[in-house]
Amino acid sequence: MSGIEFKAVSSLTLVFVFRMLGLFMVLPVLVLYAKDMPGYTPAMAGLAIGAYGFSQALLQIPFGWLSDRVGRKPIILFGLVVFLIGSVVAAQAETMNWIIGGRVLQGCGAIAGAITALMADLTREQYRARAMAMIGIGIGIAFCLAMIIGPVVGHWWGLSGLFNTNAVMGLTAILIVLFLVPSPVVTRKDLNTAVKARDIQTILTNSQLTRHFFGIFALHFSLMSLFVFVPEFLTDNAGIPREQHGWLYLIVMVASFVSIIPLIIYSERSRSLKQFYVLGIIIIMAAIVSMGLGRHSSVRVLGGLFLFFIAFNFLEATLPSLVSKLSKAGTRGTSMGMYSTCQFLGAALGGAMGGWALQHAGIIGVMITCAVPTTLWLILSITMKQPPYVSSLVMALNSDTVPVGQPMDATHARSIGDQLTKIRGVEEVTVLPEEKTAYIKVNKRTLDFPALHQFGKC
Repeated sequence: MSGIEFKAVSSLTLVFVFRMLGLFMVLPVLVLYAKDMPGYTPAMAGLAIGAYGFSQALLQIPFGWLSDRVGRKPIILFGLVVFLIGSVVAAQAETMNWIIGGRVLQGCGAIAGAITALMADLTREQYRARAMAMIGIGIGIAFCLAMIIGPVVGHWWGLSGLFNTNAVMGLTAILIVLFLVPSPVVTRKDLNTAVKARDIQTILTNSQLTRHFFGIFALHFSLMSLFVFVPEFLTDNAGIPREQHGWLYLIVMVASFVSIIPLIIYSERSRSLKQFYVLGIIIIMAAIVSMGLGRHSSVRVLGGLFLFFIAFNFLEATLPSLVSKLSKAGTRGTSMGMYSTCQFLGAALGGAMGGWALQHAGIIGVMITCAVPTTLWLILSITMKQPPYVSSLVMALNSDTVPVGQPMDATHARSIGDQLTKIRGVEEVTVLPEEKTAYIKVNKRTLDFPALHQFGKC
């Protein structure tokens, strides 16, 4: 990766981190600090927690399409400005309705697709996977930091200070885009980041793929539902001062991350990903049952929370990989766009329905609300096929294959695709004639690398 590429990827990762950190910081403290606000009810608090997810789910794909037409950086900057305005609105809130409006505005900056597309414009094909991994790691770090920093900021400056901090982070991200992120010379067509309408029907009819869309919906539904009651429970029942919640989340998050690393490595090496995937959902169910039945016991609730985050972090890391593996070559961008939409929809409905359940049926109502989609997800996971152990590669076809300055027609593209599919270990091929690029799915254990490299560089 060149210096310019590294600068582009690292700066875009920082944009993701600052924006997501601001969104996530609200989770562990909003319920605690909004209790004295006019209009507060558990249902309204739950709606405030998940409100950003509604606008994210609605605008995620349209913002990606718009960035293809008016440019990546203008859309990213527009989204960050909207996020900043939403943060300021929420910071000035005097009622719960006002906070919810601010949260909806925060979510209207749905720029994830535009950022990944800009990353594709600024990096060569062979470094895309590495760049996407850096962004994924950044989001994971943002979530962990938010769980720790949120309670501290809330203790010092209250709810308005928390949202003002969100605004500062949004402003920081804007400055990074303006002064650190390079401007692309051309906008490239990258099927691993672009959303194509013609692919949506094909993806929705793939039952192996859509069960993972439901999976990420159920996972974030449960996460948001839990944060409707967990912060208040830790204060009122477990006797943990709200300014100390960050340390508890730090211990839980670090311990869960340490626990899942060997699970991820072993599940891939032993080719038993389905078994561990099902086990993760069972652990989620066990955590829900533990917290529901032991709702009067601090030990059981804290134990359930620890179990939940072990499974949550494992499944959060596994699900995008499964979606990528199951997407046909060249359709990953569309698949991930739909995946993100389901993720944010789950967050939105989880917060709203979790708050409603807490208000009308208490903690046991929240647990039942979480258990319904999780049980359905478990049933779907048991009937899933063992996922294919393939990797996605993007190949820039070399000059021997496609002479420089000469266009590639559809017949030539099909010929190259046929030749590539005959190579041992190649599972699927999609060739873009205009870009002189091939999208390939391979089994790296059996792949004939020398034969593949005769066609270009991955």
